Amino acid sequence: MRIYPDRPSEMITDLHTERLDRVLRALLESGAKSVLDLGCGPGELLMRLAKENQFKKIVGIDSSREALAEARFILSRQEQGRHVSLYHGSFSSYSDDMAGFDAAVMVETIEHVEPKRLSAVEKTVFADCRPKTVIVTTPNQEYNLRHGVPAGRFRHPDHRFEWTRIKFRNWAEGVAGRNGYATRFDDIGEVDPALGSSTQMAIFSRKL
Repeated sequence: MRIYPDRPSEMITDLHTERLDRVLRALLESGAKSVLDLGCGPGELLMRLAKENQFKKIVGIDSSREALAEARFILSRQEQGRHVSLYHGSFSSYSDDMAGFDAAVMVETIEHVEPKRLSAVEKTVFADCRPKTVIVTTPNQEYNLRHGVPAGRFRHPDHRFEWTRIKFRNWAEGVAGRNGYATRFDDIGEVDPALGSSTQMAIFSRKL
C-alpha cells in the first residue's frame, strides 16, 4: 500500500513537526492543566506535553495495541514520560478514563473514522467528555494536488475520508452549535492562495 504524498521526506517531517508544535501552543494558550490525546499513536505529542510543567495530568488513548506498546517504550525512556498514562480504547466509545479533562485533542485521527461513526465521536467527545477545549487537525483534501496525490485517492490508505475546507468548517460548526462550543480555524503548513494549507485545524471552546 502506498502512502502519499510522494514528496521529499523533509517536507513531510517539517509539516508533522509544525503540526505538533502548533497543537502544543494552542493547548498552552488554553490554560489547560489536564489533556486527553485521543488517537495518541506512538506518543509524539504526549512527550511534548510531558515536558511542560503546565500539564499535570496527561492521558493517551488509542485503539492500536501496537501503537500503545511503542508509546510505552518511548515514554519509559524519558523521565517526564513516566507521568503519562496510556489506555486502550476508542474515541467513538465513552469510558471513565476519558472524564474530567480540561482539553482533548484529535491530531490527524478523525479521518480514520468511518463516516457513519462520526456522530458517535461527536457524542463521546463533545457531549460525554465535554472538555473546555477540543483541538482537531485533519488533512485538507484540496491541498492534495500540491502533494501529488492522484484525484480520487487519499494521502494514507487507512483514511476513510478527507475533507475540503468548507466541509471541515461545516462539520465543526455543526458540532459546535449542537454542543455549546465556539470555533476558530487555523492553517498549518505553507498556504496556497487557492488551495489553503496542507493541514487544517479547528479549536473548539466550550461556552459554559
